[in-house]
Amino acid sequence: MPPKTKANGTKAGAQKKKRNAGAETKQRADVETESMHRMAQLENELLRDHLALQRNEARRAKASEDQLKQRLQELEAELEGARREGKAIYTEMSRQRQALQEEMETRSRQLEEEVKGLREKLDKCQREAEAAEREAKQALGERDRTLAQLRAHVADMEAKYEEILHGSLDGLLDKLRAVKPQWDGALLKLHARYKEQLRQFGLNPLDL
Repeated sequence: MPPKTKANGTKAGAQKKKRNAGAETKQRADVETESMHRMAQLENELLRDHLALQRNEARRAKASEDQLKQRLQELEAELEGARREGKAIYTEMSRQRQALQEEMETRSRQLEEEVKGLREKLDKCQREAEAAEREAKQALGERDRTLAQLRAHVADMEAKYEEILHGSLDGLLDKLRAVKPQWDGALLKLHARYKEQLRQFGLNPLDL
């Protein structure tokens, strides 16, 4: 085997480096290809997962939408029922308010008529009371005047009766004085006769 020279060594070294560089390039290309393939697989998996997630989200959204639609229908039905009930309540309240207003108006008219009648009665009573007061004052005045006249008349009659009585008593006393001696004699005779009659009957006048 011929001895290697420096030129041959250099050439061989260059060829070896070239081969090594080609191998590294291929290896890098293979690694890049494998990486790209792996990345593509990961992207596909991510896409599938994303699609699956989107489908799940869509199913959940559809279920939620159906639930919301059902709840919305229930709420709309409740709202409609509440509206009908509110309308019925409003109608009933309006009817009751109208009836109450009519009743209050009727009662107000009745009270006004009662107040008017009471005022008329009060005015009449006041007029009658004033007339009765005037009549009472007039009657009291007439009574006072009549009493004064009666008192004066009684006093006058008493004076006249007293004068007549004194005159009559004086005349009676004079007559009694005139007839007294005669009455004394008659009484003595009558007394003696009674005593005699008693003795005839066996009675003692002194025992009686």
